[in-house]
Amino acid sequence: MTLRYGDGRAPDDVLPHLRRARDLMDREYALPLRSERLAAVAGVSKYHFIRCFRATYGITPSAYLAERRIERAQDLLRSSNLTVTEVCHLVGYSSLGSFSVKFRQLVGVSPSAYQAEFARSGVPRIPGCYLFMRGLGDRR
Repeated sequence: MTLRYGDGRAPDDVLPHLRRARDLMDREYALPLRSERLAAVAGVSKYHFIRCFRATYGITPSAYLAERRIERAQDLLRSSNLTVTEVCHLVGYSSLGSFSVKFRQLVGVSPSAYQAEFARSGVPRIPGCYLFMRGLGDRR
């Protein structure tokens, strides 16, 4: 399992392992996923995993995970009546400041402005108590 530096792509024998790590990020995005654990799932060293992941998907594992978290936050802000702080913690951020900065970088507006935009639409929203009681379906 070596990276082919000439064409910038990971070898085909690494792809199933990278997919396994990416699937883990998709499923458990709200958990603190460190590069060491993702590399272990892929069965390679940490730095080899980061290089192969970037060569294959064009983005680092941490950037991919951040995008996944922000996508899920967008869904929650649009469809529920949860506060921005509750959404921040549900998608795996421990700091509201870090969450807000990353959200603004990727979406272009603050989480509260994004939520307010959809609140004006008049579409019924899922009560937050229901989400907390039932849990998030994609976290199982």
